[in-house]
Amino acid sequence: MHATLPLLQATDFPQIRRGRLETLQVNLGYRCNQQCLHCHVNANPKRKEMMDRATVDDIIHFMRHNEIKHLDLTGGAPELNPHFRYLVEQAVASGVHVMDRCNLTILLEDGQQDLADFLAQHRVEIFASLPCYLEDNVNGQRGEGVYQKSIQAIRSLNKLGYGADDSGLRLNLVYNPTGPYLPPSQQALEADYKRELQKHFDIHFNQLFTITNMPIMRFGSQLISKGQFEEYMQLLKGAYQPGNLDTVMCRSLLSVNWQGYLYDCDFNQLLDLPARIGIKPRSHIKDINTQQLTGLPIVIADHCYGCTAGQGSSCGGALS
Repeated sequence: MHATLPLLQATDFPQIRRGRLETLQVNLGYRCNQQCLHCHVNANPKRKEMMDRATVDDIIHFMRHNEIKHLDLTGGAPELNPHFRYLVEQAVASGVHVMDRCNLTILLEDGQQDLADFLAQHRVEIFASLPCYLEDNVNGQRGEGVYQKSIQAIRSLNKLGYGADDSGLRLNLVYNPTGPYLPPSQQALEADYKRELQKHFDIHFNQLFTITNMPIMRFGSQLISKGQFEEYMQLLKGAYQPGNLDTVMCRSLLSVNWQGYLYDCDFNQLLDLPARIGIKPRSHIKDINTQQLTGLPIVIADHCYGCTAGQGSSCGGALS
């Protein structure tokens, strides 16, 4: 059972509006081979929600007719969706840059032994979760044995050229704090990651992205159960930097859930706060175009302070 979270939508966060849509972030389903403490999706191996082929085709049609630059695939483990590879192939054929939010250990699962080769063949940019370069911290957040499996997966990606500066195969690691505090400097932490991973495992990657933990779903419930929710919210609000409003991801990104419904960001999706497009209470990807989006107000709530606190946070790491 999860502790009951406070209603987050009553907020004093400033109103922001959409710019031009560049990135379509698609959640292919909540099933995952891991069950991480910080996961805002509450993903685990038993989840059944998965995007079907008809909705995947709606995504492809939208991309082809709306000049989308980037397709950002997430989950759960997005690769567990049976239509993952089909969607990647169609997006690449349409000239769309594909990003995969990969938990690394999925590369070692039965039936996924050729996944790394597939990603390299289609030049998919990988954003790989590795919340620390220390084994105990990773296993504590993500499960026993995950660290060593992650290192093994990175080695397999390195052999294919991922992480090499001249290969064009980009491998980025993603850091989440292991507790109720803000991420450290992204630039300084990246240097630490590169030094330690090179020293101990002779592995390499392109960039490190730091992402603030949002006070929602599994992490939010953990905060409530420990009596830390209000303290964490005050930390986020106290570290608010108005300059980060210019580059928050929701200005140029649209989040699509496993059923094809639209949200301003992945966090709003999990809080069931639909994007306000037209007169319907919720809009589907097959019913809209990008011209309807520009200038629309973004649905905000207190968790938005997580994206604007300190150096800022987005799916692409720090904002400043």
